[in-house]
Amino acid sequence: MVVDGEAIQPIQRIARLTSLAVVLARIDALVPPVAAREVALAAAVGRVLAGDVVAAARPRVALALRDGWAVNSALTQDASPYAPAALPSAIQIEAGVPLPAGADAVAEVDAVTLREGRAEAVAAITCGESVLPPGADADGATALGRDGRRLYAVAAAALAAAGISRINVREPRVLVLRVKPAGDPIIDAAAALVAHGIAAAGGVALSDASGDGLRLEDALRRQDADAVVAIGGTGSGRNDTSVATLARLGQVEAHGIALSPGETTAFGLLETRPVLLLPGRLDGALAAWLLLGERMLARLTGSREEPRFVTARLSRKVASNLGLAELIPVRLREGEAEPLGSGYLPLHTIAQADGWILVAPDREGHPEGASVMVRFWP
Repeated sequence: MVVDGEAIQPIQRIARLTSLAVVLARIDALVPPVAAREVALAAAVGRVLAGDVVAAARPRVALALRDGWAVNSALTQDASPYAPAALPSAIQIEAGVPLPAGADAVAEVDAVTLREGRAEAVAAITCGESVLPPGADADGATALGRDGRRLYAVAAAALAAAGISRINVREPRVLVLRVKPAGDPIIDAAAALVAHGIAAAGGVALSDASGDGLRLEDALRRQDADAVVAIGGTGSGRNDTSVATLARLGQVEAHGIALSPGETTAFGLLETRPVLLLPGRLDGALAAWLLLGERMLARLTGSREEPRFVTARLSRKVASNLGLAELIPVRLREGEAEPLGSGYLPLHTIAQADGWILVAPDREGHPEGASVMVRFWP
């Protein structure tokens, strides 16, 4: 369209709001896990495992768990300081050393005395005491790490101790794009938040290194990303064209989600690559990322982890509109969740909240004292 000699782009409009459940179902149906790749164990910390991890059986023989005396426990059953029991085959042993033939326990240093060069037990020793039996650390069949689970540092330490040095993970590369050039504090803050969320979920956040604002069209054509998250341009403003661009190059599954805040969010595909378009408002981008972006990341990584939450009682009533899934920020105090707002979420509300609850679209809210599931901010 041309008005007064100036080309005017058609306004991208939201025809209807798609329910959150429908959009989540489309994400589940259309977003497969990325291909697994093998990495060094140290590089796998924080990533999602691709396949179960099984270590070879260890130890292969029984080992001492402490410094002491390797003994045959049957010879010590009636031993006491007043009636020492002779231990003709007892030998001193150090932690980590295989037990000698005939020994089935490790006695503390003070539980055995030497009299005229001969070892004697002065206390009864239980069979298997202070002994690591064969296969106790790993039986060669039970998985030490499960497919679809994040690898945390403690688990990685256990795998390293079991002799595992390389591991398969799913590590999606997600391009985070500011539709406007860098310098808009709201867009920049939302982009940083999304990048943090991607890393926390086990992915790699890619960005426009130039900082000059990569065009969405160019970003969608990049081949080094498994998914694209673009922030801004999803409304019906004169310069909002993100959804129209995706529709021209790929496929828009939904524009307009029955989610508050975050109504102008859009989700679609470019060929098989998922594209999530977030509003240019921090509260809207936050809500859409938590409810749609994290689901998309879980599909890309093949994650099977359940969301972490705490249960709390509402300190006061929460009202919500039927038909809209609504994210409500809350502050936790001594087992109670205090609702801090709804609809538009000011920056001070976001900053003061500990986490959030979700009011389902078929509810008009929750009464005071209701038990709710609180999830924490990223």
